[in-house]
Amino acid sequence: MSRKIVIVGGVAGGASTAARLRRLNEQDEITLIERGSYVSFANCGLPYHIGDEIKDRSKLLIQTPELMESRMNINVMTDANVVSINRKDKTISVVESSEEKVIAYDILVLSTGAKPIEVPIDGANLGHVFSLRNIPDMDKIIAYIKANNVKSAAVVGGGFIGLEMAENLKAIDLDVALFELGDQVMPGIDMDMAVELHNHMISKGVDLRLKQSIKKINDHTVESSNGDVVNADMVIMAIGVLPESTLAEEAGLALGIKKAIKTNDVFQTSDASIYAIGDVAEVTHAISNQDVHIPLAWIANRQGRLLADHLNGKAIEKFKPIGTAIAKVFDLNVASTGLNEKTLSTLGKKYHVIHVSGQSNASYYPGATPMTIKVIFSPEGEIYGAQIVGRNGVDKRIDLIASAITFGQKVTDLQRIEIAYAPPFSSAKDPVNMAGYIAQNVLEDEMKMMQVNEVDDTKHQVIDVREPIEHEMGHIEGSKNIPLGELRTRLTEIDKEAPVVIYCQVGQRGYNAARILKNEGYDVINLDGGFKLYKQNYLTIPQSPSQPLKPEHDNKVSKSPEEKITAQNEEVKQVSLREDRRIVEASGLQCPGPILKVKENLDQMQDGEQLEIHVTDFGFCQDIESWAKVTGNTVVKNEIERNKVIAVIQKGQSLPVNVMNDSNGHQLVETKTGATMVVFSGDLDKALASFIIATGAASMGKEVTMFFTFWGLNVIKRPGIKVDKQGLDKMFSQMMPKHAGKLPISKMNMGGMGSRMIKHVMNKKKVDSLEVMIEKAQSMGIKMVACTMSMDIMAVSREELIEGVEYGGVATYLGDTEKANLNLFI
Repeated sequence: MSRKIVIVGGVAGGASTAARLRRLNEQDEITLIERGSYVSFANCGLPYHIGDEIKDRSKLLIQTPELMESRMNINVMTDANVVSINRKDKTISVVESSEEKVIAYDILVLSTGAKPIEVPIDGANLGHVFSLRNIPDMDKIIAYIKANNVKSAAVVGGGFIGLEMAENLKAIDLDVALFELGDQVMPGIDMDMAVELHNHMISKGVDLRLKQSIKKINDHTVESSNGDVVNADMVIMAIGVLPESTLAEEAGLALGIKKAIKTNDVFQTSDASIYAIGDVAEVTHAISNQDVHIPLAWIANRQGRLLADHLNGKAIEKFKPIGTAIAKVFDLNVASTGLNEKTLSTLGKKYHVIHVSGQSNASYYPGATPMTIKVIFSPEGEIYGAQIVGRNGVDKRIDLIASAITFGQKVTDLQRIEIAYAPPFSSAKDPVNMAGYIAQNVLEDEMKMMQVNEVDDTKHQVIDVREPIEHEMGHIEGSKNIPLGELRTRLTEIDKEAPVVIYCQVGQRGYNAARILKNEGYDVINLDGGFKLYKQNYLTIPQSPSQPLKPEHDNKVSKSPEEKITAQNEEVKQVSLREDRRIVEASGLQCPGPILKVKENLDQMQDGEQLEIHVTDFGFCQDIESWAKVTGNTVVKNEIERNKVIAVIQKGQSLPVNVMNDSNGHQLVETKTGATMVVFSGDLDKALASFIIATGAASMGKEVTMFFTFWGLNVIKRPGIKVDKQGLDKMFSQMMPKHAGKLPISKMNMGGMGSRMIKHVMNKKKVDSLEVMIEKAQSMGIKMVACTMSMDIMAVSREELIEGVEYGGVATYLGDTEKANLNLFI
């Protein structure tokens, strides 16, 4: 028996339903009514045609009315507007070519989609204000840009369409300001992941304005809620969408959240003859079991097929989506599935969070790029959701986790997924596998994790187990640096009675350190995501010139070194790129790998020489600026090109002392980056100060020379050495301290009691002794010179001094001061 099936709305849901219905049944009379001119088009591709990424407009047209009619025997009506539903008579009224028609149905399918959210803004009705939902909207935007020589645009809304429009308008060289009333873009992910998008958008030149709206639109400007006037030759309204359910509401159908149409397990509305699918319909979320509105193309397509199966007598699954989505934001991809922390907190659910920092493929294979995966799961191991930000391979990983959720796998099952591995595609332990391993550590091994927003150094001992060079580049305020390799030998520096928070760069070394301490009986917590995630969220980030984005936890941040990408000062701009610069490939390496490559190479180079390094970790843009400031080198270039960071670093300071060209035309730059000090005093406190300054200067990359003269020679004496002396030489030896451990202090020495007291306090406060400081100074390459003239006067022989000391006179010292920009007398 033939049925009259009328489908209102094409594109994803309606077109999929119609095509599947015909493939299953040749007898039904199928009519598809579309209000626009295009019955089936790729609406998700519209922004990319505006940005000229998709050059051929016809590629966006999936099915034409002619093809659907000739190949599928489907009656297609375009430019036809359904104005009412008569449920009693089972008819609809359609206006086509100004003529109203009445069409009967046995089954009515509503797939009317969604409509843009409209807000009352003064000037929103002007001719240069647009929204983007279909091909005519796209055509109008392109035509307006070409006809009006548009140079600037304001985008309102930080969701999918807003971000895609911002990127594609920038791609055609427009200045773009993006306004988002919330405190982050992409509301489907959590703030700790969105921050990376904020940084990246700003670095791409978007004037990102969070917590701002537009209160008035003028001809070529907009006025923001904070009083700024921003250039905008055109405005794109992308605040979001609502179900286009006017027909259903007027027909008296039951509506739910956001006025989406309520349906049952077979997409049936409150009227048994009417069904609803796609963006206009309400769905039940698989994890929360709550009714929600999820306007995504996959959901509409899947519902269309299932509905057609049901209408042809097939048993169908109970459709409960999890909301898997992905978007491209300039050079980054951001994806999510399931529920985020904000939603889970609202639902009152308990959960664990882990962050995994991985690579798109094996780090040693060219093209490896970093990604961050966030997985949220219940104390019982149910996967609640996941979010990923990265460049390559993000889609593959989010799909793996979405599949695990769909088929009811536990978070620990992620380690069991056998992922296709070869160096160009993945790592032997894929980041998704790693998420499963880490989750097992949390659930089964009781490994405690702390989130970056929970760090409180007043309640915990915070230990940084990274290398000193990483610590110097930036750290959590109040943290103590004990590298992982030294941890077992320095356990006495950690109080066993107080909780310990361990962190490294991304979490792996922190986990190993936590294991060591846990096995030694410490109450230890590993900082999830490590310093990379902490820095991303709470250290100073790139600033949009008109809208500073200050993190809420600013008081926890170490303010030095500076952590933003800064425009080079005028002097640096004058430093040109040298043709003979050394080029180093560091793609695939994560921090601190690229920085260590820079240091390793600059250590072999002369002042004024340049190093060009290629890095795939975008965070290097900030890292190299910080490192250069700390070490006294110059960043000549720091840009993202061809999906890589290309940085050029000149060895030496940004302000050359002398610039000249050699006979070959190569630039020669003379710089001063050393540090020298005369240690004249033999007092313990002054000796301590000299070594603290010396090691600090050395850690910043300075070449340090310490010149010991007169009483300062006692600082570098070896203990336990006896030398036979006569006359005045013997008298001098008896009056002077035997070695560094016997030095007096300059004030309140009290016959040696003062020095013993200060050593006791130093030990209690876990401050290195002078002897240990001397050893560290030598290990850091600090040059120690004993004044030979003073040795003669003070009757100090060479065998009395510690190994590694050099011998020289004033000429030696003055030679080193010529290369120094720091000179002290202690």
